[in-house]
Amino acid sequence: MVLLVPWAAACTSVAPGMHYQSSGLNSSSSDSASGAEAANATLKPITPQLVKTERALREKQVSQDISKLLGKATPYTIDAGDILSIVVWDHPELSNAATTSAWGQVGPGADASTAATTAPPSGFMVDHEGMIQFPYAGPIKVAGLTQDQARNLLASKLSRYLKQPRVTLRVQSYRSKRVYVDGEVKNPGLQAINDIPMTLVEAINRAGGVLPTGDQSQVVVNRSGTNYFINLPQLVQRGVNPASILLANGDVVRVRSRDESKVFVSGEVVSPRALPMHNGRLTLNEALGESGGINPTSGDGSQIYVVRRNGTDQVVYQLDGRSPGALAMAEGFELSPKDVVFVAATPLANWHRAISLLLPGALSSAVGAVTPATKP
Repeated sequence: MVLLVPWAAACTSVAPGMHYQSSGLNSSSSDSASGAEAANATLKPITPQLVKTERALREKQVSQDISKLLGKATPYTIDAGDILSIVVWDHPELSNAATTSAWGQVGPGADASTAATTAPPSGFMVDHEGMIQFPYAGPIKVAGLTQDQARNLLASKLSRYLKQPRVTLRVQSYRSKRVYVDGEVKNPGLQAINDIPMTLVEAINRAGGVLPTGDQSQVVVNRSGTNYFINLPQLVQRGVNPASILLANGDVVRVRSRDESKVFVSGEVVSPRALPMHNGRLTLNEALGESGGINPTSGDGSQIYVVRRNGTDQVVYQLDGRSPGALAMAEGFELSPKDVVFVAATPLANWHRAISLLLPGALSSAVGAVTPATKP
């Protein structure tokens, strides 16, 4: 056993670990691909200056320009497919006050979801050219007009035949404009745009709100083939009201799952796992804490690594947990989606594993040989 220990100690130099060295890798063909990838990795120690620099870079990062989505609410404009209810006072023969059809009752303000399962309610439907046909007034183009503008236009047409006509016009069924809400919401599906401004917050609330599995920092609005990525907590932090984001006809809103932005913790921790980020934020300290911390029997606190892919290259950040202020640096170091946190093993743990692989049971037998036998 005396001869075994020096030979085994020499084997520990090739034991697995996360030691980054400047020496080149072997040139065997089997390791050429991994060697090329490792050559692109950059090692950076986590220091207070690095944490400060990373925080400044995150704050200076300009989020995607969403100015095209911002605006002030305007009155609803009539468009093709809408059903109008028109009442001419003192002339019931010109009105369509009844809203009951042979298919059942359709109340005022019906939207696209009810229109999809019921027959069109009685009323004046705006055709594909934006026109309606009304007695005496003839064809009238109402597309693009508000309810008040359409009412005044109809009243002026009827004034040729009626003395001071009093007209009530409103949209009975909103069927021309709609948005689609998908992803981690309670009730995904179509949402009709009506007289209540369809903001991003309104659309999500109509869909039942974001589920606990949804990531409010990963909301995507697709408009005319362009994706706009919206971080709701970040907008609020910057003083931008999410209710100022107005949706338009045909927009698709998708709330992504928290599972799409995970951080992976492995190595010598108590519970290796994949951790979802909390609304786009997770610090190194939180990741280690939620994994149970560093394994006290095998983990090397001086070798805590964060592997991050930066384009085609990789950046490896190293934290020495034994240094003063390590906890503060770990709390200030924010992780990014798909980061890999790895805690390396101690040299003693690597040595023990190497011996156990080469000579199973040899280490326990040696320990048992030098342990004095206890008398009964």
